[in-house]
Amino acid sequence: MSLFLPDPRTNPYRSDLAAAHLEGLVQAERFIEGVPCQLRTGFATVKAQPDFEARQTTQALFGETVTVYEEHDGWVWGQIETDGYVGYLRLDTLWGETPVPTHRVSAIRTFLFPEPDLKSPTLDVLSLTSRVAVTGETNGFAELEQGGWVFMKHLAELDEVAPDYVATARKLTGVPYLWGGKTSMGLDCSGLVQVALDAAGLSVPRDSDQQAQAIGDAVADVSALRRGDIVFFPGHVGITTGPDLLLHANAFHMMVTEEPLAEVVARGAQITGVRRIA
Repeated sequence: MSLFLPDPRTNPYRSDLAAAHLEGLVQAERFIEGVPCQLRTGFATVKAQPDFEARQTTQALFGETVTVYEEHDGWVWGQIETDGYVGYLRLDTLWGETPVPTHRVSAIRTFLFPEPDLKSPTLDVLSLTSRVAVTGETNGFAELEQGGWVFMKHLAELDEVAPDYVATARKLTGVPYLWGGKTSMGLDCSGLVQVALDAAGLSVPRDSDQQAQAIGDAVADVSALRRGDIVFFPGHVGITTGPDLLLHANAFHMMVTEEPLAEVVARGAQITGVRRIA
């Protein structure tokens, strides 16, 4: 048994239950294979405990696969495939089918319609980077294997990326700050970075401390920042839009804002590291 336990945020284990692939690495009463499901709602809140009043830790987006290890009282305990995050979701946000995504949402947000008609009542709202499986097109709308229709021009094929993640992040300016948020309706600091890089085809971890170890390469000279550098502070992260400007989802303004980096530092946020994507 390893003395160094895997990070529970991205490794599904508890004292009573763990994923089968972790046997020998962690202690648990039972080890089981999970059951893959897929998110069928625009997004789902993910919590550290199966309790409506528990704090949100992250969100899962439409089309994401969730490997479920336990179901109890309308809650499931599982792991999100895209970033590996583990937590509790409501059972009614999932379905047992797992169609392979063909496209992702490239607009900030788009509506899911019951038919290919812009006048029809909407079913849901899908946010940037949500995965969908397109089976056909009618009247400029994409039919989804998951059910419903989405305006085709709001989608991009999975291999079509938006490499300018700074520009993508800027489109989210003004989105309200939301702890654990990663949609265009609400974002936290690391959620903004994750979504913008995901749109660029770069998969990164969910939380800022994880991102500080995984994104790009470390920059030794923090006085020579470039556009697109990822700047880290204690419990916080943002993206530079120029050598002196920072774009970040923050609790000071309670939204995604672009402001002088010096003002962020003046509020007591000490830079702890910078990562650069080549």
